[in-house]
Amino acid sequence: MTTREILLAAKAASLKLALLTTEQKNAALLAMADALERESDAILAANCKDIEAAEGKITPVMIDRLRLTHARISAMAQGIREVVALPDPIGEVLSSTERADGLIIKKVRVPLGVVGIIYESRPNVTSDAAALSLKSGNVCVLRGGKEAYTTSHEIVRALKEGLVGAGFDANFVNMLDDVTREGAKELMTAVGLVDVLIPRGGAGLIRSCVENATVPCIQTGTGICHIYVDRAADQEKALRIIENAKTSRPSVCNAAEVCLVHREIAREFLPRLRECLQDARVQNGTTPVELRLDPEAASIIDGNDASDTDFDTEFLDYILAIKVVADVGDAVAHIAQHSTHHSEAIITEDTAASAYFCAAVDSAAVYVNASTRFTDGGEFGLGCEIGISTQKLHARGPMGLEELTAYKYIVLGSGQIRK
Repeated sequence: MTTREILLAAKAASLKLALLTTEQKNAALLAMADALERESDAILAANCKDIEAAEGKITPVMIDRLRLTHARISAMAQGIREVVALPDPIGEVLSSTERADGLIIKKVRVPLGVVGIIYESRPNVTSDAAALSLKSGNVCVLRGGKEAYTTSHEIVRALKEGLVGAGFDANFVNMLDDVTREGAKELMTAVGLVDVLIPRGGAGLIRSCVENATVPCIQTGTGICHIYVDRAADQEKALRIIENAKTSRPSVCNAAEVCLVHREIAREFLPRLRECLQDARVQNGTTPVELRLDPEAASIIDGNDASDTDFDTEFLDYILAIKVVADVGDAVAHIAQHSTHHSEAIITEDTAASAYFCAAVDSAAVYVNASTRFTDGGEFGLGCEIGISTQKLHARGPMGLEELTAYKYIVLGSGQIRK
């Protein structure tokens, strides 16, 4: 089918989906989860083709991002089942007012309609987006990256099979065949057919959507996440947090990319950080982290000199930019200049410093003494997420079911007229 044919079918299906009860939507989701596990061998075979085609073209950490296993597919299916257990936001009465003349005005949560999602080489996004969209009453139109083309299409085939087998419209979940830039622009400009567009990926994808979309667009994904180690930090705590935030999964948007260190502790702390991220990891057989240092940090420990762009780069790899700052105010100023407003953390035992950091840093998630890796729909109790919004209008942070809804006013009268 052409992109337009898929969009027309999605628009027609959106009315059917909006009328389903919670019980019907949950039944559809459970059928999708079962089909995903039932078709796991076919999905893995498709994934092997994508992995083979990507070898040598993308980094090892991005290969890991692309790779599926039986355990990862089971986790995807479990994610769908967790969405089933979440409350249905549709129909929630947000407010209700009765006027003196008896007119009742209700503000009621409703679906957005048709949600377009453009994303890159993360196959699990396919099932997460489909599940959240369906539970929130929305039809999704997915446009995955070319690296995961075969895998994503096989996942969608399985999800559609589950829907049809349970008696539902296969067009509740859709995937575009066209992965060209022209195909993406057709989705971005489908006014009247797409109600909102959510890009989930790197800076280039986000920029393309912002510059080209004529449908409403929610910016998500890019994460130049900072960790500031204050002079009052518990250094053992800081080392554990930084290693987790940088190395537990460096290819994701909530991984730390920049470490800022207070000048008063830099000569003590930076050698310990280098030992933690390089020497100790070499000794235990894990990948060491390349350190890219500003001039002051480079005068204390060995590493590579930071370039002009390193503090504005989402590395998505075992690379960490490090800068020495004068104090918490200096750290906040650096973050304001270089952050993508995703997730930032302060490590300190000084409550005044943490209070200032939380108030002054303008990001979707701000942490005190914890890893930025928690910025995730599942970790925040949303089941899973459709993306991390880094903007302020409509949604901010991990986007779950409520963030995929709008509202309308329902006005109940008994013959009232305006005088």
